Amino acid sequence: MSGARAQVAERLADTGYAAGWRAVRMLPEPVARTLFERAGDWAARRDAAGVRRLRANLGVVTGGRLTEAELDALTRRAMRSYARYWQEAFRLPALGVDRILEGSVVAGTEHLAAARAQGRGMVVALPHSGNWDAAGVWFVDWLGAPFMTVAERLRPESLYRRFLDYRETLGMRVVPLTGGPRPSSEVLRDWLDEGGASCLLVDRNLGAGGVPVTFFGRPATMPGGAALLADRTGAALLPAVCHFSEQGWRMRIYPEVPVQGPGRLRDRVAGAMQGVADAFAVGIAERPEDWHMLGRVWPDVPEDRPRPGGDELR
Repeated sequence: MSGARAQVAERLADTGYAAGWRAVRMLPEPVARTLFERAGDWAARRDAAGVRRLRANLGVVTGGRLTEAELDALTRRAMRSYARYWQEAFRLPALGVDRILEGSVVAGTEHLAAARAQGRGMVVALPHSGNWDAAGVWFVDWLGAPFMTVAERLRPESLYRRFLDYRETLGMRVVPLTGGPRPSSEVLRDWLDEGGASCLLVDRNLGAGGVPVTFFGRPATMPGGAALLADRTGAALLPAVCHFSEQGWRMRIYPEVPVQGPGRLRDRVAGAMQGVADAFAVGIAERPEDWHMLGRVWPDVPEDRPRPGGDELR
C-alpha cells in the first residue's frame, strides 16, 4: 500500500472508531448488547482465520472432550463474549463508576490486601478474558489511586491517543510498549519501586524469546516481564482472571506467585511464569468462552479447519 493510501486508511480507521464510540454510547444498553451479540454470531458464521484459531485454542482448553457441534457452540458463545467486550469498551465511560462497582464481584482481595499491608507494589498478571477494563475501574477504586499498564502503539497516532485518553479517563496510567521517551520497563520499575500497582496482559508472547511454560498441558511461551519486574522491585506477582456475569463482571485474584529467592534469575522468572500459567489455566477453564484469544498460543496447534458453510471473505 502506498504512503498516501496508508494515511487515508489510517484516517478512516480513526474516524470509524470515533463514530463507533459516539454511536454506541447513545444507544440504550439492551439495544447495544443485542446488536453486538448479532455481530458476534455473524463473525462466528463467517469462520475467518481468527475464529478458526479461537476454536482450536478452545479445543485445547476443553481437553478435546467436546464434539464438533459442542465446540462450534462454544466458539459462538466466545465470539459473543468478545463482541460484548467491544460493546462495553465503547460504552464503559458512559456506564459510570457506580454501575461498574455495583456489577462487579471480586474474589481473592485478601491477596491484594496482604501486599498493601507490607507496603509493597503489585504486579497483577491477566489473560485476555472477560472485560479487563471494567476490572481496572474496580481496581482503581480499591486502590484509591491509579495503576499503570502498557499499551501497544497503534496506527494512526490519533487512534492510539484515543485509546490512551479512554483508559486514562478510567483512572489508568498508560505507557506505550514502544516509542516512548523511556523504555516501558524502566517506567514500570520506577512506579513499582514507589509502591505502585501495575496490570499486565501476559497470556500471549508477541515478541522474540519469552519464557517457556506448560499451559493446558502443552508447551507455550509467555512474556517474562511481569515476573522480572516483581523480582527487581519486590512487588507481589498476583495472577487474576476476569469473566462476565449476566449483567456484570467477575474477577478472581489468585495467591501471590513467589519470584525472589535463591537460584538464577532466569530460573526464578521461568518458575514464576509457570505459576501464573497454572493460575490462568484454572480460571480460564471455569468459563472458557470468556477467553478472547484469536491468536496463536501453542506452536504445535494449527488453526482449525474451515467449517462447511462458512462464508469467510477471501
